[in-house]
Amino acid sequence: MVLGILLISLIVIIVVKSITLIEYIYSYFYKKPLYTHFYFRLKKISPQHQEFIKQRFPFYNRLNRRQQSFFQHRLVTFIAHKSFEGRDEFEVTDEVKIYIGATAVMLTFGMRNFLLKRLSKIIIYPDIYYSTINEVHHKGEFNPQLKALVFSWKDFLQGYESANDNLNLAIHEFMHVIHLNTYNHKNISAVIFRDANKELEDLLKQDHLRNKLVDSRYFRDYAFTNRFEFLAVLVESFIESPLLFKQNFPEFYKKIKEMLNYNFAGY
Repeated sequence: MVLGILLISLIVIIVVKSITLIEYIYSYFYKKPLYTHFYFRLKKISPQHQEFIKQRFPFYNRLNRRQQSFFQHRLVTFIAHKSFEGRDEFEVTDEVKIYIGATAVMLTFGMRNFLLKRLSKIIIYPDIYYSTINEVHHKGEFNPQLKALVFSWKDFLQGYESANDNLNLAIHEFMHVIHLNTYNHKNISAVIFRDANKELEDLLKQDHLRNKLVDSRYFRDYAFTNRFEFLAVLVESFIESPLLFKQNFPEFYKKIKEMLNYNFAGY
C-alpha cells in the first residue's frame, strides 16, 4: 500500500517535471508558454459591468467571445484577491474596482500567472496625495515593501480620457508591479518576461537605437530615468498607440509583444 502510494507520487513528480522541461524548451524556441488560459469553471461579471468595460476598454472589444469570457473570469478573480482601500473619504465602488482590476487583467492577459503576488492592496485617494515614504506629492506609486499600489483617482481617470496620448497612470504603475513581480519567480511567464526585458535593455545600449528613441521625442524624457521607468513608458505607448509604435520602433515593439505574450487583439 505504502509502496504503491510512493510509486504513484514518483510518477506524478516525473510527469510534472517532464512537462515543465518540455514547456521551457518550447518557450525557448517560440517565446511563449504552451498555454495561457485553463480554468475549471469560468466566473462572470454582470451585464452592467460588461457594458462598463466595453465603453472604456477598446482592448476588451477586440477580443473574441471566448477571450472575453477569460477576461471576465480573471477580473472577478483578481478583485477577489486584492484589498481596495479609499483614503480622504474616497468611496471605493464596484466600478472603481472594475476599472482598476480591468487594467491589471489587460496587461497580464498574455501571462498564465496574473494575480501579481507582490501586490496585496490598492489604495485610492481622490486627488494628488502626500507620500510619507519619500515626503513628496504623488499621483501614483507602488510600494513593494507594503505590497501596496496607490493611485490618485483624478489622475487615474485622466489617463483614460485620451486613448492615444501615451500617458496612462494606471498602465504605468501596474507595469512597475508586473516588472517586480517577475523577480525570483520561476513560472514560465516570469521567465519569458525577464528574458525579453533583458533583450530590450540590450537594444537600448545600442547607440543608434537609443539616439533614435531620444531624437524622436515619441517617448517622454521620463522614460530614460531608469530601466523601470523606461519599460513602463514604453508599455504605455504599446497599449495606446500600437500601430505607430510598431511603425517607428519595430525592434522594441517586438520585444514588448513577446514580453507580454500579446498574440491577440490586433497586436
